[in-house]
Amino acid sequence: MKKHWTIALLLLLFAFLAMADLCLGNIRIPLSEVWSALFASGQEESIYTEIVRNFRLPKLLTAIIAGSALSLSGLMMQSMFRNPLAGPDVLGVNSGASLGVALLLMLSSVGGSFLMKSGPWTIILAAVLGAFLVLMLVLFVSRKMPNIVSLLIVGMMFGYIASSVVSLLQSMTNPDSLKLFVVWTFGSLSSVSWKMMPALLAIFLFGVFLAFMMVKLLDVMLLGDSYAKTLGVSVPRTRFCLIMATALLSGGVTAFAGPISFIGITVPHIARGLVKTWSHRQLIPLCMLCGSCLLIICDIISQMPVFNASFPINSITSLVGAPIIIWIMLKNRK
Repeated sequence: MKKHWTIALLLLLFAFLAMADLCLGNIRIPLSEVWSALFASGQEESIYTEIVRNFRLPKLLTAIIAGSALSLSGLMMQSMFRNPLAGPDVLGVNSGASLGVALLLMLSSVGGSFLMKSGPWTIILAAVLGAFLVLMLVLFVSRKMPNIVSLLIVGMMFGYIASSVVSLLQSMTNPDSLKLFVVWTFGSLSSVSWKMMPALLAIFLFGVFLAFMMVKLLDVMLLGDSYAKTLGVSVPRTRFCLIMATALLSGGVTAFAGPISFIGITVPHIARGLVKTWSHRQLIPLCMLCGSCLLIICDIISQMPVFNASFPINSITSLVGAPIIIWIMLKNRK
């Protein structure tokens, strides 16, 4: 009964935060205007309607997708590695996406105005290709390396290598291209337009589908590789599917919205603390709901009118997520 009340309260909180995210920002919009913009039709569009429908609503949907995807990725990585500090970036896929964008900007600085003419889809394609390259390397190593701890270390090493190459490229890139890359690393929920939303949504839904197909396997992986083998589970194949699903979710979000840190590490701990269970059948939807709420909160903070500015979402998630992790570790120190 307590779990049902927890989920009901989270759903109410989610609805409240969603409406608050549509109302609050550099321009405060009354709730009646938001409601009218969402549901009224056949009337002359006001400036409020334009802001809500074409800016804040896609930004809200991006926050929901990104928060759900990163939280689910973190849950799968923590279950696979049986490590509470594992996150979606532990495999180096996000670093690979950054490498792809850095290579594109380096080429654009050499080739002139290529990037300016190609638009945001080129950056997304570069991020996807970079993430895919690192993913292939990790998948190749996962088949050769049965030790899960060694795979964790190798994934981190791939991430460090990609980050080092990015730093080298930054030192050789002209200031204009370097500024574009730095802005991309800030992360942005507002960078996804309605034209991009179907592609992001398709990647997200396919990744969620893979996760729900592996609910029982995730429960078994928590018990260790030896126990999983005694139950007839193919551990290499399960790892392959988990890595693929995580790369789709976290790599897709990074490609479209830039790097967003700490959501994947923080939210699984919050979800497990709320319902006191390790069952992934309950944790997967709960993580998605908590991740959406947390990222919407961070988006509201980044757009607060009192600051008279818009802060990078990646910085806000770090400021919010890191203290939560410290508090959880102190609370469970025994």
